[in-house]
Amino acid sequence: MTLSGEQKNLLEFVKECHGEQKRKYSMAPYWTHVYSVADIASFYVKDAGVIEIALCHDLFEDTFCDEKLLAARLREIGYGPSMTETIILGVTELTDVYVKENYPELNRKERKHKEAIRLGRISKLAQSVKYADLTDNATSIVAGDPGFARVYLREKIDILNQMRQGNIHLLIDCCYTLKACLKQLDMELKGVRKQP
Repeated sequence: MTLSGEQKNLLEFVKECHGEQKRKYSMAPYWTHVYSVADIASFYVKDAGVIEIALCHDLFEDTFCDEKLLAARLREIGYGPSMTETIILGVTELTDVYVKENYPELNRKERKHKEAIRLGRISKLAQSVKYADLTDNATSIVAGDPGFARVYLREKIDILNQMRQGNIHLLIDCCYTLKACLKQLDMELKGVRKQP
């Protein structure tokens, strides 16, 4: 993946926001995950904004950055109003809504299912970035925590059953990755709805 000048500046901002955060299992700097997601997504999707949304997709969830700060930085870097709006929308769509803090009365399974339904209604571009995110996360979680991976993979299958509007080739790649992870854990691919 080759980044434009604006995208390189955005990546530096993302690195600054994620600071000293590390990937849970590899202990690599956290920004390597969002860069990997951008790389995966941009291989399949050529739409304007895909790299930016991928680079920023965890900002609102995992850092001090909010919509106002991101919008200001995007304008400062040189993004126009339309692209700034596209990026903000994509990042907002990819930010979990059904979190424990907001829905303490729901257990994890209920929250994750409601989140899967919500993700089924987000834009095609954001769904494509989510496929890339699932692809990158699945392999590291299976390698780092096989016990939790069993729960995680079932939750992601639920998401994929809802999210079918993104890039078809990226969706297929994500499904193959999850299938390989399931095989590694000796789990069967149950509950996946077939395409009509």
